[in-house]
Amino acid sequence: MASWQTLSDRINIVSPSATLAVDSKAKAMKAAGVDVIGFGAGEPNFPTPQNIVDTAAAACRDPKNHRYTPTAGLPELREAIAAKTLRDSSYQVDANQVVVTNGGKQAVYEVFQILLDEGDEVIIPAPFWTSYPEVVKLAGGNPVEVFSGHEQGFIPTVEQLEAARTQRTKAIILNSPSNPTGAVWDEELVREVGKWALDNHLWVISDEIYEHLTYDGVRTSYVGELLPELRDQLIVLNGVAKTYAMTGWRVGWMVAPVDVAKAASKLQGHMTSNVSNVSQRAALCAVAGPLDEVGHMREAFDVRRKAITTALNAIPGVSCPTPQGAFYAFPNVEALLNRALGPKGSIAASSAELAALLLDEAHIAAVPGEAFGAPGYLRFSYALADADLAEGMRRMHEWVVA
Repeated sequence: MASWQTLSDRINIVSPSATLAVDSKAKAMKAAGVDVIGFGAGEPNFPTPQNIVDTAAAACRDPKNHRYTPTAGLPELREAIAAKTLRDSSYQVDANQVVVTNGGKQAVYEVFQILLDEGDEVIIPAPFWTSYPEVVKLAGGNPVEVFSGHEQGFIPTVEQLEAARTQRTKAIILNSPSNPTGAVWDEELVREVGKWALDNHLWVISDEIYEHLTYDGVRTSYVGELLPELRDQLIVLNGVAKTYAMTGWRVGWMVAPVDVAKAASKLQGHMTSNVSNVSQRAALCAVAGPLDEVGHMREAFDVRRKAITTALNAIPGVSCPTPQGAFYAFPNVEALLNRALGPKGSIAASSAELAALLLDEAHIAAVPGEAFGAPGYLRFSYALADADLAEGMRRMHEWVVA
């Protein structure tokens, strides 16, 4: 490649999405005739509820949905998201604080493009969703990882966060319930971290996309509810993908102070403009409707959560805490490293190598902890059919003890 053809430093410092890479390889193997059990993608296996699908089908036939809408989203959808925020998070926001985005990822991307200048730092509790540090880098910022292992429930202390803070710290990301660990921050810690951010003039980016997927009586704690005084420096990220099994519809949003929302709409106007009208109509049906179907899906996830945790802990060398939210198990697999595994006696020096061996030899797709800032772990999504989950765990157990 000639010097004038080189790619930008901006794109060269960004790592590919490990979760999508694992999912893509698993799908390629399936297409080639290999029977792969996929624990990689965070995608519910349920169909989108029928009333939402019916709404979308009707929207396709209505000519008003064949045109552009306001960049920030359909006014009635923004109103519905504001009402949903009050219903679920117990605090009032206005529709002009809402920006509807092409999936939750676009909301994450836009937030950091808006907030960060070159060299600004963002504290990211680890294990973290794989895209967080990459979108910070794309905005010219520096991700600062604060790791908390399974021995502390994958949840940091305020002391750890404070030790990572510098004069360049601009924001902190909260993700509870967590991807990849399923950890849920309790009310006391959420309030404490919010107060710390308030005192130190930090933006709080609260990713609440798994808010309705909690178990064992645990409730999602909302920093915007607990600390009303923080709302001027709080940006909430959310979407319909996980709650309503709508990953393919690509509708997310942010709820932010008005000046941030205006800036996001300005940026989006030069990127994608409005989200697909049909998808917005489907999302309106979802967020304005009851949570009955969500409850049924949560019950199914709960059964799978217990099954996968039991199965993983029955594998010699694997230790898996019980997740309280989302639909991921995040076992420690350090005891499986640097030892002979499987019929071939294969050896993995890292969890990344272990994930590759599991895919190639046991035909199980899991995501290595390196993708989440947590070497020595694997992430298993249990958002798949019960029978597939059981078969995948059987294969892993059989492979490890062979």
